[in-house]
Amino acid sequence: MQKISRVFKKFPRTYWTANTMELMERWAWYGMFMLFALYLTGSKDTGALGFSQEQKGYLMGPVVAILYFLPVITGAIADRYGFRKVLIFAYVILALGYFMMGLVTSYASMYVVFIFVALGAALFKPVISATIAKTTDSETSSIGFGIFYMMVNIGAFVGPIVASKLRGLDWQYVFFASSLVSVVNLIILLLFFKEPSREQNKLPLGKSMAGIFKNIITALGDVRFLIFLIIITGFWTMYNQLFYTLPVFIDQWMDTSVLYNFIHDFRPGLAHAAGTAGGTIAPEMLTNIDAFYIIIFQVFVSAFVMKYKPLNVMMSGILVNTVGLVLTFYTNNPFFLFFSILIFGMGEMASSPKITEYIGKIAPKEKVALYMGASFLPMAGGNFFAGILSGDVYGKMSDKITLLQREIAQRKLDIPPISENFTQNDFISQSADLMNLTNQELTSYLWNTYHPESIWMVFAGIGFGTVLLLWLYDRFLLKRTIC
Repeated sequence: MQKISRVFKKFPRTYWTANTMELMERWAWYGMFMLFALYLTGSKDTGALGFSQEQKGYLMGPVVAILYFLPVITGAIADRYGFRKVLIFAYVILALGYFMMGLVTSYASMYVVFIFVALGAALFKPVISATIAKTTDSETSSIGFGIFYMMVNIGAFVGPIVASKLRGLDWQYVFFASSLVSVVNLIILLLFFKEPSREQNKLPLGKSMAGIFKNIITALGDVRFLIFLIIITGFWTMYNQLFYTLPVFIDQWMDTSVLYNFIHDFRPGLAHAAGTAGGTIAPEMLTNIDAFYIIIFQVFVSAFVMKYKPLNVMMSGILVNTVGLVLTFYTNNPFFLFFSILIFGMGEMASSPKITEYIGKIAPKEKVALYMGASFLPMAGGNFFAGILSGDVYGKMSDKITLLQREIAQRKLDIPPISENFTQNDFISQSADLMNLTNQELTSYLWNTYHPESIWMVFAGIGFGTVLLLWLYDRFLLKRTIC
């Protein structure tokens, strides 16, 4: 305890300021992002935008991929012009971007504004991580980054809860709240943030970025490292379905009123706090269980796997993560999500930190920072391909509207197409009436007829394929060396 107390006393004010800003930024981002797929594809009569699954995928995937690629550039900007200036610029962009997301309604305008938000987030990411690194030392870094990771997950947990309640009032409030949190972050920055000591990069920005790209190309010239990054893109592609696809799947196929009623029977206050005015549990509240599990179990999981080789833990973790994701799509029973997301989270907690640790082990000592910078590339690729899966693939295999349209065409029923004045909910209700079914009976009929849960096979193929490729990588490329 005395050692921990001594470590805490060594953290400067800027360290705690950076952690607070990280918590708030994650609150703003996940408060928006956990609900974003629902907002893009929900029926217009609920205040959502009514886009297709394909449109959602092509918007979310490529833009978030850009977000994860840009830190390669924005890190150089921060080194050249200073952390404080770049953070001010980032918060202004984020505050304006989130606010505009609540106002625009066309697909093109949302695409442009979301790219604007991605730019702000990309400016923030490398600066805040570098600040933590600059304000810790060999004695404090382990606890320091542990606290930092905890703040990430607290923000990721709180944000969607607040946003879920706000969207019950008006969808716009979700984005306005993220904008307000970004303004609060700007105030925190101006009042408490002190530029950490660093060696200023006095090279012209163009030369700095050219040098960075040259170094990345050099790092990717390491075939072993390049193949690893390509393989691990599969993990991020599968993992991101938690944000891209699962909320929509829950919204379309699960009757969460039974879960609400179950909770209400023994804890009415908890049901009211967690549920909606309509007596259901919102999808984002259920997917948010993952962040809750991480807050509780991450330290224990990390302690358990620390004695094992990173690559072995990665393979085991991705395998468990895949099983958890498969189970979330295998059934439309919302009660089962508590168990399946726990399995998913356990795999995530084991594998995700080990990816960073592994890269640090295989990197030449003089190139660790360079290799770590390149670790953002599979995240970018994973988000890009996750968008395709949640768009084109989910749209064809599992989207409720698409499957219902197919059924209506086969029955040759006369129902107007979905339009500005005839929403998705109108289409579902009129289809149910003509088929002499209730809306819930219609959902059950489509589930039993078209088996939208079969998309689990796609996710399983990617996850298990990633594990197999890692095993082959370990067996034949590394020849079972240190990692």
